Amino acid sequence: MGREQWKKIWVGSAGNMVEWFDWFVYASFAVYFADSFFPKGNDTANLMNTMGIFAVGFFMRPVGGWVLGRVGDRRGRKAALTLTVTLMSASAILIAVAPTYGVAGYGGVAVLLLARMLQGLSVGGEYAASATYLTEASAPGRRGFASSFQYVSMTAGQLLGLGLQIVLQRTLSEDALHSWAWRIPFIIGALGAAVVFYLRRNMLETEVYAEDDSAHADPARGTIKALLAHKREAFLVIALTMGGTVAYYTYTTYLTKYLSGSAGLSKPTASLVSFCALFLFMCIQPLAGKLSDRIGRRPLLITFAVGSTFLTVPIMTLLKHAGSFWPALGLSLLALVVITGYTSINACVKAELFPTGIRALGVALPYAIANALFGGTAEYVALWFKEGGIESGYYWYVAGCAAVSLIVYITMRETRTIDLHRVGKEDAGTGAGRTRVGEPVAD
Repeated sequence: MGREQWKKIWVGSAGNMVEWFDWFVYASFAVYFADSFFPKGNDTANLMNTMGIFAVGFFMRPVGGWVLGRVGDRRGRKAALTLTVTLMSASAILIAVAPTYGVAGYGGVAVLLLARMLQGLSVGGEYAASATYLTEASAPGRRGFASSFQYVSMTAGQLLGLGLQIVLQRTLSEDALHSWAWRIPFIIGALGAAVVFYLRRNMLETEVYAEDDSAHADPARGTIKALLAHKREAFLVIALTMGGTVAYYTYTTYLTKYLSGSAGLSKPTASLVSFCALFLFMCIQPLAGKLSDRIGRRPLLITFAVGSTFLTVPIMTLLKHAGSFWPALGLSLLALVVITGYTSINACVKAELFPTGIRALGVALPYAIANALFGGTAEYVALWFKEGGIESGYYWYVAGCAAVSLIVYITMRETRTIDLHRVGKEDAGTGAGRTRVGEPVAD
């Protein structure tokens, strides 16, 4: 792979890294800045209020998917990627300079809420914009490998946020973290977004988008009306995302809490397990993506779904009784290896389903809806089962979601050999092309 191809991969996925860094540090540093924006007295209530604002970001993701997906289809992939990083930078700056309750009363809360809304918009559009760009900018035989870097960068963002938290906790006092140092990660996030903005301003538009005359001539491109002409593919995106996003959030964001709250590991040990597992998970994404370029997307998706359907209950049960670092790490890695069948290629699979003129919105909106319904609620569902005294019920919930996606993977068409220039153009004008989107076409 040449230097130019690596540059496209880096520019296309770098925003994900900064995006997930910002997303992670808000949740992880909330315990330090919660008291800054609400009246003193009830630490638990303040933290709940702060995390309530965090939840607003999930509700804004479908809106971001719609708005930025439309921009990506009407103005180009470069325009959408540049706008997402602009929103990202603005949200980080707002949090970094937000006035405390002592200075501006609830004015600081308003700033925090606006920042989270912008962040939700940005996250909602970033996934589809980068997925579309990475898929279109790659050679047909490299799309799986290139798109796998989306989850490499997402995981890298989480690891960087976790690493920064560990460094600040070890070098600064608790009082410093509560009073001013919690602003540091958001300043770093804003600077990182500025660097990505510069890189994206100088990136080239994908040839697939630039050469698609029908996409540019159609006034309905990037609209809900155009998306409704591909309802089958939109529902397919929701269904194939369902199992993957629940499993992903279970073994990434929820894992540390589960290991410390249910398995009885100390918080430092649980954090170390998560860090090591995520690092190795990040490293194997390109290997799986490259494998999909050789054998197809469906074998990997089916392997993930079968593994998650039948292994989730035993893995989660054994994790609860792991007792120490190494057994917990081994089981966590097993789960993440299974999930790699989904994470490494889901971006290109979704992009390969839609014609150029509706590809960004077609990926963005259905994915954001599925993510908000299933991924964003995974932790709350897990805690609901735990509070009800039937924690194992959540294991079956995850397995059930994977089983639904398994049915979709078995019945869907292979997308590896699709010619992105021709998707949706078969039998144009007869209506038949819409029912055949996703059918392999000779390159």
